[in-house]
Amino acid sequence: MIELQDDRLVITFPEVHPRARCTIDFQRTLRIPDDNREYPLPPGLGSFPLFHVDDYAERLPKPWQRHGGAFLPMHQAEALWLNFSGNYPMAIKIAAGKINAVTGDDWTNELSVDPQDYVVLPDQPWLDGFCIGEGQVRQFVAMPLGQGYTAEEQLTGAAEHGGLQIVAYPMLASAYEEFRSRHAAPRVMFSRAPDVDFCRAPGDDLSLEMDLGLAPGGLMRQKIYDDPHAFDVWDTSVRARCFMHLLNSSQFQAVTGHPPPTQPPSARTYSDAGLPWFELYGEDQKALQGASKLAGLDSVAARALKQGHGPIADNEAVERPRVQGIRRTASVRDGEF
Repeated sequence: MIELQDDRLVITFPEVHPRARCTIDFQRTLRIPDDNREYPLPPGLGSFPLFHVDDYAERLPKPWQRHGGAFLPMHQAEALWLNFSGNYPMAIKIAAGKINAVTGDDWTNELSVDPQDYVVLPDQPWLDGFCIGEGQVRQFVAMPLGQGYTAEEQLTGAAEHGGLQIVAYPMLASAYEEFRSRHAAPRVMFSRAPDVDFCRAPGDDLSLEMDLGLAPGGLMRQKIYDDPHAFDVWDTSVRARCFMHLLNSSQFQAVTGHPPPTQPPSARTYSDAGLPWFELYGEDQKALQGASKLAGLDSVAARALKQGHGPIADNEAVERPRVQGIRRTASVRDGEF
């Protein structure tokens, strides 16, 4: 079961185990420079607001009504990352325009172990983009369908789906109880928030279409972890799915009556203010090798030049960003009282 609560997807499997629960929220962030330099993790600038498709069905395209799910507003060329929370192990597949963000393969509901086409919670705290190499992703960047930028269009030649597709599978209850006996210490929540309200007023959105898809943007250091469990621990008899539509910000107010969120600052403006980028330290887990299909895609900047659109705006390099380390800590020490 999936519900919307406080701008998060809350995924639960009470029929499997009372603790089988996780959440996903979609973080607003900087669009990192798309210059083939490798950057650390950009901050989270707050969650995108989420809305039920069914609450606005009469104002949305008919395909959205068929897909159901939820939607969120984005500006053209705005970036996002997915923030995962929860201690119950889950296997979660993420696709953009029905292109798997880990393997580059076409969407299927089922899990695949060879190649691994899913991320594993709670080991994977975030997903910022398309997995193109070991420890490397290209950032998720929203672009209008029909202009050739999205991963979907580059791999299939069609602009049909857009949005994000998510399916989750829980760990078997019996496997969880065994896992829990070996990992009794509480997990520490990670934060990539700079603790500052740093946004500027929204500019004109160039896209006139409602549908957005995700294109590969700048290059970022991030590991997509190998599944540390045996594949048969996943309960494939149940699943929870959600189609996350991306609504163009210029249409958002007409559909919902709410003003769109402001655009985030450029990466250069953010860094010039002395605010931190992030790095997850203490990582000893094996990372996936990345997908050759995804590594071969054009980034937004490269595609813009190929199509004669010239350099993209707000793409200045960031020199020596201030990096704040985040350590993975498993437990709190019990001292003397």
